[in-house]
Amino acid sequence: MTAPLAFEGVEARLGERRVLRGVDLALAPGEVLGVLGANGAGKTTLLRVASRVLRPSAGRVIVGGQPIERIGRRALARALAVVPQESFVPFAFRVGEVVLMGRAPHLGLLGFESPSDVTRACDAMERVGIAALADRPLSGLSGGERQLVMLARALAQDPEVLLLDEPTAFLDLRHRVEVLELVRAVTREGRSALVVSHDLALVARFCDRLALLAEGRILAIGRPAEVLTPERLRQAFGIEADVLAAPDGSPIVLPRASAPAAPTGADR
Repeated sequence: MTAPLAFEGVEARLGERRVLRGVDLALAPGEVLGVLGANGAGKTTLLRVASRVLRPSAGRVIVGGQPIERIGRRALARALAVVPQESFVPFAFRVGEVVLMGRAPHLGLLGFESPSDVTRACDAMERVGIAALADRPLSGLSGGERQLVMLARALAQDPEVLLLDEPTAFLDLRHRVEVLELVRAVTREGRSALVVSHDLALVARFCDRLALLAEGRILAIGRPAEVLTPERLRQAFGIEADVLAAPDGSPIVLPRASAPAAPTGADR
């Protein structure tokens, strides 16, 4: 079965710095794949390469069996939807208008939305739980609410693959769980998702596999319990940690606190 998204020997540079180093990774149909790593490990750069914002310096990206450079802009937007970590909308658009923008790759030559497009956008807002915000200006929303709007826009886009960069970064615990449950539900409908996150506990619970990046290379890839081991956490994050099993079998990472400094004479 053709992978909806694959990286083959991908390398990328930002200026003189090599950020990705020979990344080989394939997203399976219907899979939620989490990408973890320390700051600067190359996680966001991987998403930028996947969405053709950044051209790899070596290797290639394959989308639906085709090299990404051979896919037209509109066709690529029908295949991939990006939920960025931070969003910037330059005009005073309302939430419903922003979500409806997700239908742009599917519009006809005249560029007018059909009633079906409006229904898709409304359904996406309902599914994300932001229907009540439809008439609110995006500029008046909290960071967490804006993140939910971007997720609804991506769902309205109806892509094969969701690319999510820290989708729970500005959300409270309840909404973090709800967002990842929604991503999980969407993949059961046939889509796939690549999720960049720092939240080890949640992605371990909701992702089928994890890819652990360190210095631009994939240090490990596999099921969460196979990847989140004390040794690999030490290599990737430079921390000592214990890894316990939750009741459902998913790993829970408990970083060890550094030993307190010995008191000096003045402290006694």
